[in-house]
Amino acid sequence: MSPLEELRHSAAHVLATALQRLHPETKFDIGPPTASGFYYDIDCPKRLSTEDFAAIETEMARVIAADEPFERRVVGREEARAFFAERGQTFKIGRLDDIPPDEEITFYVNGDFTDLCAGSHVPSTGKIGAFKLLGVSGSYHRGDESQPQLQRIYGTAFPTAAELEAHLAALEEAARRDHRKLGAQLKLFRLDSGIGSGLPLLLPRGATIRAQLETMLSRKLEDYGYDRLYSPHIGAIDLYKTSGHYPYYAESMYQPIRIEEREFLLKPMNCPMHIQAYTAEPRSYRDLPQRYAEYGTVYRMEQSGELSGLVRVRGFTQDDGHVFCTPEQLKDEFKSCLRLVQEVMALFDLRTRCRVSLRDPDNLDKYVGDDSLWTPAEACIRAVVDELGLEHSVGLGEAAFYGPKLDFMALDALGRSWQLGTIQVDFSLPERFALEFTGSDNAKHRPVMIHRAVFGSVERFLGLLIEHYAGDFPLWLAPEQVRIVPITDAQLPAAEALLARCKGLRLRAAIDDSSDKMGAKIRKAELEKIPLTAILGKREVESGSVALRSRAKGDEGALATEKFLERLKSEAALPS
Repeated sequence: MSPLEELRHSAAHVLATALQRLHPETKFDIGPPTASGFYYDIDCPKRLSTEDFAAIETEMARVIAADEPFERRVVGREEARAFFAERGQTFKIGRLDDIPPDEEITFYVNGDFTDLCAGSHVPSTGKIGAFKLLGVSGSYHRGDESQPQLQRIYGTAFPTAAELEAHLAALEEAARRDHRKLGAQLKLFRLDSGIGSGLPLLLPRGATIRAQLETMLSRKLEDYGYDRLYSPHIGAIDLYKTSGHYPYYAESMYQPIRIEEREFLLKPMNCPMHIQAYTAEPRSYRDLPQRYAEYGTVYRMEQSGELSGLVRVRGFTQDDGHVFCTPEQLKDEFKSCLRLVQEVMALFDLRTRCRVSLRDPDNLDKYVGDDSLWTPAEACIRAVVDELGLEHSVGLGEAAFYGPKLDFMALDALGRSWQLGTIQVDFSLPERFALEFTGSDNAKHRPVMIHRAVFGSVERFLGLLIEHYAGDFPLWLAPEQVRIVPITDAQLPAAEALLARCKGLRLRAAIDDSSDKMGAKIRKAELEKIPLTAILGKREVESGSVALRSRAKGDEGALATEKFLERLKSEAALPS
């Protein structure tokens, strides 16, 4: 463990110590460090809430002030079992059974608390700097819905109070930007139990943003030479057996559907469908590359505890693309896919980190195809990132089951990393489907397949943008670009005429003709994060102008109506 992980792991033990003193009947499961703090899963007779945190933190502070040493003890398996059985710690007994017979069993003891733990820890509780409990939620034992439901208490810890304060400030800002909160506030999407968990419904404003994203990307795809496809939402199970998704991807698929004695699957991936498009007619080397693109909705089985707003769902749309090319074209086509991803990310001022995702050499059973198919695929990716000097990390075990890939993690305004697009090189599926093209030598050859996505999941990308912009979308993306506000009913005809002109320019505008006072109307537009507000009073109507307010600059003064419309048309244009 790193020093910070050791500190946070130790803080989790301090949390458990405090809970044992305050609620002696508590049963403990695990309490690991995380990337941003720690948690402990417990079965407590009392349903805890944030209102209980003050008392728990006070007790934790006492444990830290006592500067109790963390003592490591090696114990026998039966001794450990007897210790936890006597105290009714059934979850610890289960975790004890997970330890291989040839591994050492260790306890860590501080004060009156003893935990089954491999370590490591800071020397004593007094070495834990500043800490804070952050939340509590339900969690299933071992992440399995058939197991008992526990309570998970989250916290964080840092060496100094200043570091903790900075982290809490970042969490506050993250909460302000939370796409689930803003999605409801701005009426962008709805997660409704009547539809089903993990199945988001985009409302008109959210659908407008998605349509803008798709239109922008569709224009780029045309420039990059892609043809559009539309594939069905279900497919015959045999198709996915051939591809290898079934059974390699079976845990993420829904149960087969039987129709007229044949089994079908809700589509988990679009690629087998696109392969069928390639095989629709014979191919020559002169036909390659073939580039297909689709906004294809797919369905994945996610555990309920893993669902989160738009970023982790059960039904989502991929901006999926597949390129079928000759081996000689592979490198240039891969570079083309890379340029496309970089161009799109730059439009949103998103910095990206890249990861070369490879096979796990110790677990090759997870993958289809032998070295003859994987080696040239990996070599292509490595050659491109080296040639372009692309900064990247390497992720062993992160490859797709059919091939290695270059994954893109976008950094938002808070510096948080989001898994988005991917470019995957695949020699395996063309082999499994026996794809062919006729070469210049009139012989049959095997094409190479590139799988690529820019947004990845359109829903996840929308969630990222909501948080990245904190709901303040650039004018071209904003679901409502301008709010027209007549001061009195006398200016309503002029407002309706201006609205008609905006609509004629395909601008997204609306009139606030409510009886609210002017200040309330302006405040409402600000809360709804409307980029521009055009105010019409008697003077503006007589002079053919608008009094313009923008979220970025506030009051911008009077602007001639023609100039206003020219500005709107220019700034609202889709980026190229």
